[in-house]
This record gives sequence, C-alpha cells and structure tokens, in this order.
Amino acid sequence: MLDLLTDILLHRRLRPVFQPIIDMRNARIIGFEGLIRGPADTALHAPTALFQAAKSHDLTDELERLCVLIVLDEFTRLDLPTKLFLNLSPAGLENGILQQDAVLELLRKKRLTRNRIIIEITESEPTLNFAPLVDAALRHRDAGFEIAMDDLGEGFSSLRLWSELRPHFVKVDKHFILGIHQDPVKLQFVRSIQQIAENSNSKVVAEGIETRADLLILLDLGIACGQGYFISRPHANPSPSIDPEAAACLMHTAISIYPQGGSGLLGRVCADKLVLNAPAVSPKSHSETVLNLLLTQPNLHAVPVVENRIPVGIINRTSLVDRFSRIYTRELFGRHACSLFMDADPLIVDRHTPLEELSRLVVNKGKHSFSDGFILTDNGEYFGIGTGYDLMREISQMQIDAARYANPLTMLPGNVPINEHVERLIERKVAFAACHCDLDHFKPLNDMYGYRKGDEVIQACASILAEGSDPARDFVGHIGGDDFIILFQSADWHQRCQSILDSFDAMVHQFFKPEHLAQGGYYGEDRRGNRVLFPLLSLSIGAVGVEPGALSNVHEISAIAAEAKKLAKRMEGSSLFVERRAAYPTNGELFPDLSIAHGGVLG
Repeated sequence: MLDLLTDILLHRRLRPVFQPIIDMRNARIIGFEGLIRGPADTALHAPTALFQAAKSHDLTDELERLCVLIVLDEFTRLDLPTKLFLNLSPAGLENGILQQDAVLELLRKKRLTRNRIIIEITESEPTLNFAPLVDAALRHRDAGFEIAMDDLGEGFSSLRLWSELRPHFVKVDKHFILGIHQDPVKLQFVRSIQQIAENSNSKVVAEGIETRADLLILLDLGIACGQGYFISRPHANPSPSIDPEAAACLMHTAISIYPQGGSGLLGRVCADKLVLNAPAVSPKSHSETVLNLLLTQPNLHAVPVVENRIPVGIINRTSLVDRFSRIYTRELFGRHACSLFMDADPLIVDRHTPLEELSRLVVNKGKHSFSDGFILTDNGEYFGIGTGYDLMREISQMQIDAARYANPLTMLPGNVPINEHVERLIERKVAFAACHCDLDHFKPLNDMYGYRKGDEVIQACASILAEGSDPARDFVGHIGGDDFIILFQSADWHQRCQSILDSFDAMVHQFFKPEHLAQGGYYGEDRRGNRVLFPLLSLSIGAVGVEPGALSNVHEISAIAAEAKKLAKRMEGSSLFVERRAAYPTNGELFPDLSIAHGGVLG
C-alpha cells in the first residue's frame, strides 16, 4: 500500500472530477465541487481509502497539497465559468496550503481570482482546536476566498464552528437529505438549519439529492442550493447543464406533501420531564426524621432512600403517616432506622427512559408503584422522583396533542398539519381544490351495528381516499369522526373524486347484512323516536376550487368547502357537489368542463 501511495504522489496519478452545485431557484449552476479519484482498478481509487492510507503513513499533507494543485489546474483547463468548491481539511487550512508558492503561482498563471474559490472545510476529527482554525479561516476570507462548511450534522462540532466562522455556505450532510420526503425528523432538522442560515446570511447547500421526491421537499423548504446524483453525477468533463428531469422538477410550482410525525411524540419525550427534586434520606435516618420531613412538606408524596448516591428504597407518605398515627408507634419506632418502613424494591428508571416505556414499567410493577411513584437516576445515581399521577397527566396531554397531528384511528394527518398545508398552499399561491368528504347516515350505522363496525368503516373510507389521491401531490387529512378533507393539486382531481365515490359504493356493501342490502337499508328510530328506514351508507364530497389570491385564509376555505359538502349531502346516494360561484374565479384549468355522475352537480 505504501509503494502504491508513493507512486501516486510521485507521478501525480490522481484524476479530478467535478460535480455541479445549483441555485435551486433557477436551476443555474453556481459552482463545481472538485473531487479526487485515485488510479482506477486499484485499492486506492476511492478518496476515502486514499486519504486513510495517507493518514496511516503520515503522508496526508503531501496528498492534500497535490489534490489542491491538480483540481485547480484541471478546473482552469476546462475553463469552467463558475466558482470552485475546494475541499480542505482544518490542518490544511491552518498550514496555509492555498498560500504556498506553488499554489499562488498556479492561480496567477491561470488567472484564477480568489473570489472564485470557495474553501470547503471538512471536519474529520472528533475534536477541533477552534482558535487556530477560525484565525486561519478569517485570514483566507480577508485574502478574498469564500468559506463553506462541509457535511453539517456529521461532525462533532458543526454548530459551534458555524457560529464562529459565519461561512458563506453551509453544506448539510447527505444523511439528512436522503429520504427526507419520508422522515419528519430529517425534515425538521433541515428546516431548522434553513431558519438559522436565513438569520446568519449563509446559504444552505443540500448534499446527496438522489430522488425527485427529496428534491421537491428541499425546493419547498426554500433551500438555496443543491447537489447530488439526481441533479448530476461527478464527471471529468462536466456538462454546462443539469439533468433534464431535475431541471423540470425545479420549475415545479406545486408544493410537496410533508411527512407527518406527530403520532410519535410519546416515544421522544423522556422521564426526566416528570422529575421532582425531592430531598433524599439515608437508610439509617430515624423514622421520626422522615415523618417530620413529610409533615413539613405536604406536597411530597414519598421520600427516596439513598445510600452513597445510589437509591435503595422509597418511603410512601400515606403508609408512613398512617403507621405513626397509631398509638405508641412514635415512641416505639421513632428512633429506629427508616429502612424499617421503606419499600426495598421500588421502580427505578434512568432519566432518559421514554415515557411510553416508563408507562409500561409502572403498569407491570403493580398498583403500588402508581401511588409510590418511581425513582429517576442519572448514570445509576439518584436524580429525583416522579409520580404516577404526573405520568398519567403527561401521557394524556401528549395523546391529545398527537391526535391533533395524526388521527389515532386512521393515522391520517389531523387538524394541525391540515391547517399548515392549507397555509402553505395559500402562501405559495398554488391553485388547488379543497374537498370536504363526509359519510351519510353514519350515526344510524353505529346504532345498528355498534361503534366497532363504525370504526372499521371509517378506516376503510380513509384507505379509499388515500388510494384515490396522488401521494406526491394530494394531501389527505382526517378532520375527526367521519369527516375528511382532500387538498388536491392533481389536475385530474374531479376524475379522482369520481373514482373515490365508485370505490366507496363498491366497498361499503361488505359491512351490511344480506337482508339490509336486499331492502336497501334498515329500520331504526330517528331523533324523534319514529321508526324509519335508513338508507345504506353513502359518501358526500363538497369541492371548492381555490385560485391564487381568491381566498386568504384557512377559515374561508373550510367554511366554503363545508357548505359545498352540505349541498352534496342533500342529494341521493354518493354525490359530488362542486362550488363554482363567480366569487371564486378559475383559470379554466382547475375546473374544465366536466360531467359529474352520482347525482353530482356544479354549483
């Protein structure tokens, strides 16, 4: 390996390739990242293996210096008219590779001005000596170079380095980009980085864009620049234009469907949110001392017993006070060690235990753990205590909050993401159709067949709505009960509504008894106590077209769609009513001439 590496350095056997970095707003290439490949068909072809070998043989400086010279030379030979993103390690930056004679002579000879070079600082070590690195970066910036941070999120000190350097560009590691259209955590991370960048005058470069779906999400988030295989692969002689499919995506006017993650809140909150800083006692403390502690602190439900910072038991307030209320107990046991009255097998959990897991442990431990509470530790040492009541209250509140993000019955997005999506549509001035969907005669079905059957119908309806929509363009939400909403960006939305109505009518028969199917319904009492024949379930859809600027907020759209839904419910069977009043103009594209089946009409 050393012989191969020495041969590479001696004979300059390195091949540069260039990958474009684009402005996401106009698909224009703003620069190329210069990358290095070792000799083909050798163990050192990949740059990772190449630099690892150099590090093993203490040749990193020589390799990095050669990489810089070769990339600069080839970039000027190709006469690429953009900026060059040049990778440089912190050590290389501090050693002044770009200010060495050979590099300066090359820049002068090739007439490559410094303001066209963006230094990408690559962080590969677990710790950085910030002061020399920041000083070196500032010197290079003063000399005319621009600065970029590479692989934000991968290194150990990224955010601090960002705050210290204030770079022109921040490149987000590909781990957070790949699959972002399906991962709400990655989405939130990149969104937060974008907000920080906007406030610090940095431009975000999303690395590793490999799919159309990921590119559309990043475009929707307002990310400034992008790089990845979907845009263009690295090439020795790069094209001046990007992949046509990527270019078409960047001209995309619709908004993306964000991944939803509200239902997972419970697993992301830990036990330390419930901590009470209760005073601890030694197992040798007098029982009377513990009693007095409880009497002076009426809000304390229990006292933890700790020895050498390790919890060994817990004393329940009610149990101890009850014992000492008996005649002669204080005289007989007041001077005894409190360990006599403690539970020596309490529930002890680490402070980082998720609430969902803590809830399961409390239930498995038994009723007494709910009243006694539990002890929290940090690295095995006493941290605090918690109560079963606080745990129940927190879980209940989180379930309520989660239901606002995702309906627990269908797992479709709830009211919060529905409103957020409508606001994004309005803000981006995107034409769309809002369709309010409601089941007809649903309460009589619950009364006749029971709530479990009703839940099954709602779940089946949710599946039909989702299957009838384009997951990349159309947003399906569950308002609550038997009410749903679809926010269509698909141009063929009216045909999709027809398909949904057809699928619902074909599906719903499986939930009724043969005799009810034969007579077209079933008898039951109405709200006045009269015996009437209720029809079989049907689905009503009220639709309203929203052109850019026609309506200004969620409440207007919701009210109009709900009114259209009421008009659809007045018609027999599964129906679609489309609101087309002049107050809501269209450009003809959202509402072409169409004939609506199922008794549907145009408003």
